[in-house]
Amino acid sequence: MTDIPPAPEETGVPTCYRHPGRETYVRCTRCDRPICPDCMVEAAVGFQCPECVKAGNRDVRHAAGRFGGEVATSPRLTYALIAVNVAVFLLQYGVGDPGRIRFDFGLFPPLVAEGEFYRLATSAFLHNSLAHLLLNMWALWAVGQSLELWLGRARFLALYAVSALGGATLVYLASPLLSNTAGASGAIFGLFGAVFVLSRRMNLDIRPIAFVIILNLVFTFVWSGISWQGHLGGLVAGGLLAFAYAYAPREHRNAVQWGTTAAITVLMLALIAVRTGALT
Repeated sequence: MTDIPPAPEETGVPTCYRHPGRETYVRCTRCDRPICPDCMVEAAVGFQCPECVKAGNRDVRHAAGRFGGEVATSPRLTYALIAVNVAVFLLQYGVGDPGRIRFDFGLFPPLVAEGEFYRLATSAFLHNSLAHLLLNMWALWAVGQSLELWLGRARFLALYAVSALGGATLVYLASPLLSNTAGASGAIFGLFGAVFVLSRRMNLDIRPIAFVIILNLVFTFVWSGISWQGHLGGLVAGGLLAFAYAYAPREHRNAVQWGTTAAITVLMLALIAVRTGALT
């Protein structure tokens, strides 16, 4: 009696696991699930499905910059900060009453002491004139791009914010009681201090930035109407934070850098609280 081989098992045409109505004979090289052209992601060998690509990206270690931050490929945050300052200026002078907006959001110590602490931040985005805005934005464009690429976006944003708060803190502590201060100069001077510290750490020529800092400090103390408190406070805060970013030991880099960021911020908030208690 002749043996008859069994009939092959009938199987249906495979369909995409994400789009059941689409027939396909292509499978993911990682999980072997069928995928249609809309779900194919080209890999080194064959194609992968979106879920496998996403899972693989989670395991990829992103390149770290010299000072620990993730490498930024373009200074987008610098451009965004410039855009915010310009937008606020247009609102201040194009839509509203400039004097009223400055009164409502400028750094006026008596009202800060009454609880309007938001002025410590909002004052850093107001400017007194077009020349004031252009000078600060040119400086931000000139030094912010390099700093963002050196530090990464997270550390650069922290540096900018701490510098702005440093300028606002010294203004609140030492400016005339009835003054109303505005401008991004505190943050800008903090960036100047950071460029000086980081350039020195990388053995770059620090003479150009040293000249810029000295020249600006001379104008600050000689030219009437300029808040030396905002400039000096931002310079000190930004320089100190940059020192921690530059010289933190590699094995404890994140802890030292973010710990210093928090410590400087807490110190300034404590000084603000002391000043508020004295005024009230």
